[in-house]
Amino acid sequence: MTPEERRRFVRDHRTAIFGYSRKNDGPAMSALYYIVEGDEILVSTMRARAKAAAVRRDPKVSLCVLDEKWPPTYLNVYCDAVVDDDPQAGADLFFKIMGVMAGRPLSEDSRAEVEEMARREERVVLRLRPYATFATPPRHVTTEADLAGLTHWTSASVPWDA
Repeated sequence: MTPEERRRFVRDHRTAIFGYSRKNDGPAMSALYYIVEGDEILVSTMRARAKAAAVRRDPKVSLCVLDEKWPPTYLNVYCDAVVDDDPQAGADLFFKIMGVMAGRPLSEDSRAEVEEMARREERVVLRLRPYATFATPPRHVTTEADLAGLTHWTSASVPWDA
């Protein structure tokens, strides 16, 4: 994939698996919705959730962006993350994410209710800045005929902008 194709894939989708290191045990993964603004991928979470604590402890995170249709396709994106504690930013992003979840922008009539929920839940913004990606083109078998010429190979991380 070219850099523009990677950016388009991330922009055109809405769900991902968020991966981060934990103090104990193996890596944690969490399914979530996200949006893209400029060069950042934005994630809404509660201040008290493990995602925010993990980013404060170690800003290196990964995002496995999902295609949501068959056959499954994905793109892993490695990011440097920061927590934005601004309550208004948290409320604004939560309003946008609720629209992503609904499949359409929410009516401005619901903004006050969503912003109150964001304040009550102490929503923060995780700002992810991609620096590398990892993708393996999918190989699918629908029928036995697909086995002819089926190949697999290894992949490697590439810079986000390369």
